[in-house]
Amino acid sequence: MSEAPQRPEATAAETDAVRDRYARRARADDRYRLTNPAALMAMQERQRAMLRLFAQRGFDDLATLSVLEVGSGGGGNLLELLQLGFLPEHLEGIELLPERHAAARARLPEALRLRCGDASAEPLAAASVDIVLVSTVFSSLLDNAFQERLAAAIWRAVKPGGGVLWYDFTFDNPRNADVRGVPLSRIRALFPEAGVEHRRVTLAPPIARAVCRVHPGLYTLCNALPPLRTHLLCWLGRPA
Repeated sequence: MSEAPQRPEATAAETDAVRDRYARRARADDRYRLTNPAALMAMQERQRAMLRLFAQRGFDDLATLSVLEVGSGGGGNLLELLQLGFLPEHLEGIELLPERHAAARARLPEALRLRCGDASAEPLAAASVDIVLVSTVFSSLLDNAFQERLAAAIWRAVKPGGGVLWYDFTFDNPRNADVRGVPLSRIRALFPEAGVEHRRVTLAPPIARAVCRVHPGLYTLCNALPPLRTHLLCWLGRPA
């Protein structure tokens, strides 16, 4: 068996930095639990937008589609895909942090394949999946070269006619130096060969938390104002 290629020193440094950022962020995880009405409303809105996107692309039978999630965390997004109709044997996740990988393995069916590793360095099979899902991943990567290596690895894994399903925020958070927004121009630069379809979603989380303390229905009312939406849901299509 051949040895795995050694990671460049800069890649290893950024990987270690990502681990540190997520460790610091773990203290705020309660804000994103679905027992928080703001988090629940945001998830439901995102799911509706994803389903509309799939329908527009003619993906009528989700059970036939293969998906790789890069940065699969504790498995929450993969669990959502199962609930939407994807099959576990067609789903796969790769996660950098061992403790998050272990949490995902404990909650997801064995038929769903999970790997623990760095997706920018792991061998992702070329043209192997219909969809690569990346959800709030690139906003945690502060090194441009690391972002570009990861984007290239992701793009290689997409089948012709498939695409990258992207969800991430676009604005910097002045209270959190561990993340930075990824604007549409940067997404286009990371995936220059992709046909880009995008829509702005997700009420700004501080506003969402404030209004949902009054009544969850105010989320939808406030979210009707596009300037208050902070995230992009994108389909980055690979030509057939």
